[in-house]
Amino acid sequence: QVQLVESGGGLVQAGGSLRLSCAASGRASSPYGMGWFRQAPGKERESVAAISWLGGTYYTESAKGRFTISRDNAKNMMYLTMNNLKPEDTAVYYCAAAQGSGAYTRPTAFTSWGQGTQVTVSS
Repeated sequence: QVQLVESGGGLVQAGGSLRLSCAASGRASSPYGMGWFRQAPGKERESVAAISWLGGTYYTESAKGRFTISRDNAKNMMYLTMNNLKPEDTAVYYCAAAQGSGAYTRPTAFTSWGQGTQVTVSS
């Protein structure tokens, strides 16, 4: 089981940038895909971006052109660089590790979750 810890959240003005990090530890039985999700108050958790073990990426429409997902397998790290942030990006952001090695968007594909980091974008 992989343990995940997010960092890098905070308060930023609209139009600003943040870089979220996700540190993975523990023993994985096989290569795994990873993803970023977010959950705003009163809303369901939604996928933001996903990355396969080999670096293939997927972005939801809200993230395309503004967010970049990346990973460094040697360092057991994943990142989400967020530019041109908007108030509607305000949410708790979670990183997750999947059982398979692809880039997945459905939450049920992920078996490990971090505790989340708060991102607040002021207008």
